[in-house]
Amino acid sequence: MYKLVGLRMTRAFRALWMLEELGVPYEHVPAAPRSDEVRAVSPLGKVPVLVDGDVVIPDSMAILTYLADKHGAFTHPAGSAARAQQDAWTFRILDEVDAVLWTAARHSFVLPDAERVPAVKDSLKAEFARNMGQIASEMTSECLMGADPLVPDFLLAHCLGWARNADFPDAPEVLVAYLRRLRARPAFQRAAAL
Repeated sequence: MYKLVGLRMTRAFRALWMLEELGVPYEHVPAAPRSDEVRAVSPLGKVPVLVDGDVVIPDSMAILTYLADKHGAFTHPAGSAARAQQDAWTFRILDEVDAVLWTAARHSFVLPDAERVPAVKDSLKAEFARNMGQIASEMTSECLMGADPLVPDFLLAHCLGWARNADFPDAPEVLVAYLRRLRARPAFQRAAAL
């Protein structure tokens, strides 16, 4: 049985959601970053951490990719052209969305006070708005690559919710509707209730 370590309101939500979608048994340890519970399985102290027997995976996107590949769900086969396109979406969202939000978080509450530059957040919000506009202009289906969610959809949906909670600009309506559809999924709702 899998063990997922990390608070739901962190990037651990991505993995919790996928575990719920997969319908596989798992134990959830709602531990905060750098806590003793996290450091017991990963010296990095970052969350989430997935433990699968002797395998320890300390990164949300590595966890999603591992689970998707292992269970043959929410992904295209490794080595296929469709997988390369899927990975392109994943890496793009990590770069253009997740990294922007994480930088803002670092300058809000992660870094020591003396290292924070609050003024950078205005620039990050403008960049986020531009990036969301471009992604929205490319949406041609229910999800990023068709009717069903894939690994990058778990990432983008989580980031859209994160942005809303961080008072970032509202996403274009096409992405608001996209997020609404994904949040209506029973597995998303089960993960959100943890």
